[in-house]
Amino acid sequence: MSEMLRPLFLSHGAPTLPFEDVAARDFLKHLPAALPRPRAILVVSAHWETRVPTVNAVESNRTIHDFAGFPEALYQLTYPAPGDPQLADRIVDLLAEAGLPSATDTARGLDHGAWVPLMLAWPDADIPVVQLSVQSQLGPGHHLEVGRAIAPLVEEGVLIVASGSFTHDLSSWRGQAGMAEPEWVTEFADWFDAALGEGRTCDLLAYRRLAPHAQRNHPTEEHLLPLFVALGAAGSGAPVQRLHASNTYGVLRMDAYAFGASTISTNQKGKQS
Repeated sequence: MSEMLRPLFLSHGAPTLPFEDVAARDFLKHLPAALPRPRAILVVSAHWETRVPTVNAVESNRTIHDFAGFPEALYQLTYPAPGDPQLADRIVDLLAEAGLPSATDTARGLDHGAWVPLMLAWPDADIPVVQLSVQSQLGPGHHLEVGRAIAPLVEEGVLIVASGSFTHDLSSWRGQAGMAEPEWVTEFADWFDAALGEGRTCDLLAYRRLAPHAQRNHPTEEHLLPLFVALGAAGSGAPVQRLHASNTYGVLRMDAYAFGASTISTNQKGKQS
């Protein structure tokens, strides 16, 4: 598997990440230097939930500000990346070949789960971007199968970016930087990292039962489900590399992973912030 084509899982953090002086922002800014340029990017975002896998098929992506109560400057940010309707059709075909029903959306743009990390990593917005939704009600196994279905894209110059959050308990979020990471966040993240590194796919699929504090870190699953798409797209038994680990606001782990056989040279451990 080519280095540039390795599926990625990126934690996108709060919508304000582009304005924050934190390790995760710096990691995303420097990530493309370790990757040859993709011909297109497919983003699987935690912030688009649908009944069946749905792909946006647009010529140009509008920027969706899918949040409220943030500083006005955030609403002025745009990421007008071109779309790729032909790639959208290709994804629909691959899902159909795997027996997975799907749909297209000819109006939707990019939510902040897509444009926040892309704006930091590829600020010129000149790479075509297609977005794929998640189905929270169907769980990790379904998303692993979605990833396996779209695996051929890896050999077609498409970078698969699964965008979510390694931990995501917003009920414990206090909106303050500098908070210490609670033990229940650390213990979950350490368990999940070990399971990924050891290739324990069955344990990962059962993480809500096996991982410590799983349901506290993920009261709902949508922010972890994109990771299973990236895992599936890499192929059975593919090695996993942690590219980055840091924390924002105490309860949000910002870890990032690459899935596949080659090694990406980048900073793996960031400061807490």
